[in-house]
Amino acid sequence: MKDNNGHGSLFRTWVIIILLLVLIVAKGLFAFALVGNRGQPDWNYGTVKDVPASSPFAEYELAPHPQHVRGARGE
Repeated sequence: MKDNNGHGSLFRTWVIIILLLVLIVAKGLFAFALVGNRGQPDWNYGTVKDVPASSPFAEYELAPHPQHVRGARGE
């Protein structure tokens, strides 16, 4: 619907703006509900060492020829 000056309806413009705002707020609330921080998790792993050299998972057998060098037993 157009007025006498050929411009679009002011009411229609505000309805579109309000619908876009409702869409943005609804999307934000949905994202917050889906991935929002719910606080501290309830599991407890105890104390975990942060030094990689002292971790039992960092221990492994050494290769018989640790360096890739040319020559006898090195290739």
